[in-house]
Amino acid sequence: MKNQLDYYLIAIFSVFLGSQITEAIILVPYWKSLSAADFYSYYQDFGPSIGRFYTILTIVAAIIPFGLSLFYFRTKAASLPYAIISALFAISFVSCFYIYFKGTNQLFYQSAFSPIELKNELIAWGNWHWGRIILEALSLLFLVFAVAKRK
Repeated sequence: MKNQLDYYLIAIFSVFLGSQITEAIILVPYWKSLSAADFYSYYQDFGPSIGRFYTILTIVAAIIPFGLSLFYFRTKAASLPYAIISALFAISFVSCFYIYFKGTNQLFYQSAFSPIELKNELIAWGNWHWGRIILEALSLLFLVFAVAKRK
């Protein structure tokens, strides 16, 4: 029972990762199928709600490895190194937002790309997104290692 919280935290992080994979598999291909005018219209209508949804999930997911790292540090748990590695990957996937996504998403709101540029940018956006998913999966993997090692 005392480790039940660990499993809930892993489940929450897993939901976050699953939502990111869903975005990559469903939303990004849909965006690529739209004309530039339709994409910009869609993004104006749904971009803010998509952004809020993923912001909340990302913040919650990123806090989890930091919280466990702090807890494991205070309890001198042997699993601390795994939790710290998970937190480092969390920093990496959050950094991706500031390095690439924030500016590009703003350009989407501004309808800044020509139709050809938009197609290319959506390919780049999808590639960055898959890269971020890899970082998130690694963070989750080390989170699982941390919880497993704690036993």
